[in-house]
Amino acid sequence: MKGKIRSVFVGFLTNTVGRMLVALCPQKVKQLSEKGLTLVLGDNLSLSERLMRRAILNNIEKNEDHEQLAQLHKTYWAKQGDDFVNNTEANLKNVHLPAYKATLEVLNAEILNAPMAFDKLVEIGTGNGSVLNYLSTTFPSVNDFIGIDLSKEQTKINHINYKDNPKLKFVGGDVLDWLEQQQQGNYVFLTFRGVLEYFTQRQLTAFFEKLNALGSIIFFAIEPTDAAHNYETSPNSKVYGVEGSFSHNYEKLFKDAKFNVWYSDAKNEAGHPYKIRIVGAKNF
Repeated sequence: MKGKIRSVFVGFLTNTVGRMLVALCPQKVKQLSEKGLTLVLGDNLSLSERLMRRAILNNIEKNEDHEQLAQLHKTYWAKQGDDFVNNTEANLKNVHLPAYKATLEVLNAEILNAPMAFDKLVEIGTGNGSVLNYLSTTFPSVNDFIGIDLSKEQTKINHINYKDNPKLKFVGGDVLDWLEQQQQGNYVFLTFRGVLEYFTQRQLTAFFEKLNALGSIIFFAIEPTDAAHNYETSPNSKVYGVEGSFSHNYEKLFKDAKFNVWYSDAKNEAGHPYKIRIVGAKNF
């Protein structure tokens, strides 16, 4: 009950004070947008800035301006990704990675049983590289592990932290730009708990089509979605949650891009309103 009352109160403040501040403070709106609005960590935003953030996101969602929303997400991860890592590193290491080791072994088995060799694994949104580093010790058939992240600052840190692991390589930038420089081959792609949720449906469709032209692809997506998202009545992507991220119908998107779905599962995580979808797809 207290949570519901708080939510109603915050909504009221957002729709009154937040909207008023947005109208009166265009320079502050610009400053907030230039940093990205995806998450609030600790005390990095004042109360007035938090209300403005909510008002801006609510307005974007109301107008269904998904491209602007995706750009704000991209800006956030490029400029504040290293800050997010600093605040969540312990949780990733001690909670999330241990909880998904059995799930990641499903991917390992698929790689080992594939009719062709896959010696490159690419993690999109690699963060601090701990998942990629773990995989480099447990996926014996893969030689090259490539971590791509929008945060160039975090990429520099990863280069230092993993300089003694020759299997690991880190790239700072957009995965779509990275793809343009790659040669045909066999690739495994992985996202771990929140990467594709910041792509629009249009961007994901274009991304999967590019992957299909790259060679033989295994994709393993571990992504949060709206627990209330009914794919039968709402097959397309939708905006949800406090981040304003996208809940995607991953199986449909992969199938529309001519991938075969070889694995599908879902997990609830204690204390979180979303549902984690695990979808494995391949184009051979």
